[in-house]
This record gives sequence, C-alpha cells and structure tokens, in this order.
Amino acid sequence: MDYFTQLQGQNQAVEFLESAIKTSRLAPAYLFVGPSGIGKTLASNSFALAILMLNQSQEKFNSIKNRVIAENHPDILIVEPTYQHQGKLLTFKEASAANVKKKSLPQIRTEQIRQIYQFLQRPPLESSRSVVVIQAAQTMNETSANALLKTLEEPGLGIFILIANSLQSILPTLVSRCQYIPFSRLSNSQMCNVLQLKGHGEILQYEDILTMAQGSPGEAIESYSQFQSISIDLRIKLAQLPKAPLECLTLAQMIDQELEIDNQLWLVGYLQQKYWQKYNDQSIILALEKVRNYLVSYVQPRLVWENFYLKQCL
Repeated sequence: MDYFTQLQGQNQAVEFLESAIKTSRLAPAYLFVGPSGIGKTLASNSFALAILMLNQSQEKFNSIKNRVIAENHPDILIVEPTYQHQGKLLTFKEASAANVKKKSLPQIRTEQIRQIYQFLQRPPLESSRSVVVIQAAQTMNETSANALLKTLEEPGLGIFILIANSLQSILPTLVSRCQYIPFSRLSNSQMCNVLQLKGHGEILQYEDILTMAQGSPGEAIESYSQFQSISIDLRIKLAQLPKAPLECLTLAQMIDQELEIDNQLWLVGYLQQKYWQKYNDQSIILALEKVRNYLVSYVQPRLVWENFYLKQCL
C-alpha cells in the first residue's frame, strides 16, 4: 500500500521510508529535518500510519488512518511545544482557543518528556509498535533534550519521529541516535501545484509571500494567513520606514498592541523581504535580524521595535 501519495517533491525521503517499511528494518528513532511547511508533518503522519499498520489486516486501514489524523489512536503520542499558563501546559491551538496572551515562544518541556516515558512503559494496545512524534524538536532546551536522550537509549517497542527545522538546532547526541531524513524545498512549479491542490491558488498573486516562502507551500499558506490577520491600518504604516520619531514610536506601539510574539517574529521576516525590495539596504536587514534575536531573548517587544525604527529614522 502506498502511504505517501500526498507527499509532493520529497522522493528521496519517501523512497527511504518506504524501504524501511517494506523490509521491516525500522530504526528506533528518525529525525525529519528541513524548513517548515514542506511536508515533514504529512510524512510523519504517513510513516506513523504505515508503522501502526504492520501485521494488521487491510480492513483496519481506514479506521487506523482516521484515528491517526484525529490524533486519538492509543499507540501514537504527538508531542507539541507548549506554553505555561496558570500551572498548565497548553499547545498553540489550546492557548489560542483560551485567548491566552502569548508573551514567549512555546517549548517542548521536561514534563512532556516524562509523559513520553510513561507512554512507552506500557506495551502497544492495538499495534505491534508504539509511535512518538515530537513536533518542532528544536524547541527542546538542553534539560529536556538530555531527558529525551535517556528514553531514546531504551525505547522498548517505541519508534520516535523527531521533526526539526535544522540539524544544528538539535543536540548532537540526539542527532547521533536518530536516522537522519532530509527534506528539501520545492521548485516553483511544485509550489504552484501544491497550493492549487490545497485550494490556496489566491496566494500565487502575492509575490512577496511566495518569495518569502522559498519553496515551502506551508510557509506560503502560513504567511498569507499572518498577512491577512494584520489590520489594514498597520499594513499601510509598515509599507515604508517612518520619517519622524513620533511616527516610529506610534508604529512600535501598534505592533506591540496588535501582534503577539509569534506574529512579530513572522513580521521580522516579512519586513526583511519588503524593505530589501524597497530600499536595497543590507543594514536594515541586519538590524531586523537583531530585532528577531531580541524578541526570542524575551526583551520587551515595544522597546525592541522603538529602538529599530528610531535608528532607521535618525
């Protein structure tokens, strides 16, 4: 059975994963690496489905597939970065649904690694193997990564799929215990095909967003959604650098009030693309990179944006 029919432009990864399934030569852990939005999550779902289908009759395929998609199969555990809020860990979707103000970036936390350990302590309930998928594995700090390392050394009947945006973002000792599966950016024609298939053909009209996506359909869709969520008034003010100090302070205040930290980080990349096309000034791009670094270092966002725009204005 072909589990990877929906995965576009990742022939090398598909060939390797299909071979592992067909020969039943499964590694204890896999590391899917590549830019966001190019199919790593889709590949992990497909690979997890193939693993859970081992030694199962084909009559169970639809049932298992639907439960994998719904994330309620008893033998698969999906671990996502979380926010801490009032003593609880919330995923991005849960935090958004609860209208939680996201003042910092989500992380894979040590408590979640403990949940993985507990999950693997019991044998699989329906399948021959259990599957643990760790989304955005690069958000683990050193403590949680070391905790995971101990679990990877004795996975039992579990198979890990770690998803990350780069090898450099993962602890080297973790990388050494995983089968590395690279994912590449799509060509322009593949990008167009995927966006049309997903019903997002309108994005093809936005050159800035397509350029920013750099061969990642998921990035294009996410960027379009981010762009649409910015108010028209703020979009107009962002179109060019302010020319007076008061305009700088006003714009920084609007960004801080209207956009949460994850939206502001997206905005940095968008403005790098936008301002480069308009001003062709590398110093602006480098200054925006400093903005990104300050934001992820938990510096007060309004001060960060005030500092950036005032320096460009003066």
